[in-house]
Amino acid sequence: MSTSTGTAAGLVAAEDVLLFVNAAITATGQREFRSTAYQQQLSLDFLHEYVRVNYRRLYACALALDINDHNAARIVHGLLEHAGDATPGEKRTEGRLIAARLAKLPPQRVYRLFRALRAAGVNNRRTRAIMRDWLAARPDLAHDAVKYRSGLKTAARHAHLPLDGTGEQKRAEEPKEAGAPKRTGEPEGAAEVGDFLFRPGLRTHYRHQLLDAWRRAHYEQRAVEELPFTVAEGFAARHGMKREAFLERAAPRMTRLERLRTQRQRTAPTGLPPAGTDLTAMPLTRLALYVLSLDLDERRIHRAELTRALRAAARRAAAPHTGSWGRVAAVLDDSYSSYGSGEKRRRPLAVALACHHLLEALAAPGGYAPLWTSGRTDALLVGPWGATPLGTRVLDALELGPDRLIIVSDGWDNAPPGLAGEVLRVWRTRLDPDRRTEVVHVNPVYDADGFDVRRLAPSVPTAGIRDAEDLPTLVEIAQFAEGRTGPAALYAYLDRQVARFVTEDRTAEDRTAEDRTAGDRSGAAS
Repeated sequence: MSTSTGTAAGLVAAEDVLLFVNAAITATGQREFRSTAYQQQLSLDFLHEYVRVNYRRLYACALALDINDHNAARIVHGLLEHAGDATPGEKRTEGRLIAARLAKLPPQRVYRLFRALRAAGVNNRRTRAIMRDWLAARPDLAHDAVKYRSGLKTAARHAHLPLDGTGEQKRAEEPKEAGAPKRTGEPEGAAEVGDFLFRPGLRTHYRHQLLDAWRRAHYEQRAVEELPFTVAEGFAARHGMKREAFLERAAPRMTRLERLRTQRQRTAPTGLPPAGTDLTAMPLTRLALYVLSLDLDERRIHRAELTRALRAAARRAAAPHTGSWGRVAAVLDDSYSSYGSGEKRRRPLAVALACHHLLEALAAPGGYAPLWTSGRTDALLVGPWGATPLGTRVLDALELGPDRLIIVSDGWDNAPPGLAGEVLRVWRTRLDPDRRTEVVHVNPVYDADGFDVRRLAPSVPTAGIRDAEDLPTLVEIAQFAEGRTGPAALYAYLDRQVARFVTEDRTAEDRTAEDRTAGDRSGAAS
């Protein structure tokens, strides 16, 4: 990376990149507790354009970091829409990063991106090649044709994907643009998928089981059970099937998240998911969100099961750092603002709860001390309540003499206002100038007015956080915000992340190719 690191311009660039990374991790353009969706979107629009225009290479490098899916899709859209601003070398790097990121995004998010590219009129050769290769890498295009029908139709039209068995020769004759990823062959069974999408009345039978099940589901109830759950729901309503019976019969074909979303309709009022749902296999932050969706009585009744699941998920997320952080104190925000909003309900509180269990796993045995702003001592029963006395809790935590102090809060210290920042300033300048205690503030809420996450004190590094699983990585990034390392270290870190990200994608691509060769499509129906 050729960005200057020895000048004032390099320092400004590093600060701008860290600001953008914080926003890309936390902001989703949705309403927050203290800002509307419009304010969030307007703030994000400015940041994306500012960083793309001024630091395009760094903007692309953000795809290799743990940013959220919303901003990853926006970065891809911006890079492809303004491809003329990039050099051939930048296009090659961007092509690899885009391909790697699209492979990690949920398919519905990618199809939504493809629709947005078509609406914006982005149709250069590189965009079409990226779309075609992503579609060719899908494990079962027929499954996508059923579950994401309109998205696949839009992508096929926009990318000029000939789903009639004749596309390979046409693509071989098309010149390749610099930066476009390597092109693959036409997906197997493309002609049948093409008939399904664009000529639905042409065939009276499909060889692919899922395509034929969709055809039969129009007049045969038994075929409904063979379809993906989201597609089967519509057919079940059309046939007048009872909801409870349909959910019970569809359970084996549901994904884990679909089982959780529908569990209250299929179980007694215990709040727990149906038999066969393994809570311990869920990602930590998502599990914390689920736990907080239960009422307090349900959490009390099933305390052992829920606690066991949270600790198992935390141990999985902590590896290989388990027990390596020494003595850890945590200030965890469960004030009223941790409710979030109607669109991001209890998200900040869920991040704090997940961080609580993760920090317990990261700390040395017996070396963890959690301090909730409400004063609660039972983490399983936390709820959004009261003011935010961060300063008092920070004082309590520092008195314990920890090796690390982690603060998980939206940064709105209001009981009294500003006390936490003053405590941390005095601690860092007067009481601990040698930095024996490492202090890091992680913030799950984007501040639209400040174009960043809200900070407690200039002397304390702050990083945006969306999923607690990213905490070890974010603590590493926070050192760059603290100012003790220069821009050169930040750019070297970004280069390492890009190399790792692209290498992981190539390894995954090789495994996927081997699976396709072996005919392994067993997971396509879930």
